[in-house]
Amino acid sequence: MSNDFYTSSILPYSGIIIKICRAYTDSQEDFEDYYQEVCLQIWKSKDKFRGDSQWSTWIYRLSLNICLTLIRKKKKNRQHYTSDYTLQNQAVEDNFAFSDESLNLLYAAIKKLSELDRAIILLYLEEKPNKEIADIIGTTPNNIGVRINRIKERLKKILDGKIN
Repeated sequence: MSNDFYTSSILPYSGIIIKICRAYTDSQEDFEDYYQEVCLQIWKSKDKFRGDSQWSTWIYRLSLNICLTLIRKKKKNRQHYTSDYTLQNQAVEDNFAFSDESLNLLYAAIKKLSELDRAIILLYLEEKPNKEIADIIGTTPNNIGVRINRIKERLKKILDGKIN
């Protein structure tokens, strides 16, 4: 990947990539792997960008699709076991990348949402209009508005401790 492409076309949108990768990973190691894979795939796919949407919209969509693909691959390959060590250290792993406790709580709550709801709320928190979110997700702006309200209610319940 050329340094110029990274500096001009990926770095300005790194916040988007970081938020999406963070919402779909549980450890610093996974986060770094996902971030690297997203950047690589953006570079490999840059010639496929047709200009039908904004570059930032395309970055969102590509980042989201890559993260969801990596999650599916990981689930397929994962051995299903839980140990006391894993449960005890989950709280430590959940606090990677940011030191702000309220932000960590929000990300922990977001991780309890479905994959699609996570994507929608991240775009909403990024202050994207419902039309752009709908374009990225592949639905209607009205559907996005309804889903956002439901997601906010669910997050409120999770943060208030009413839902695990």
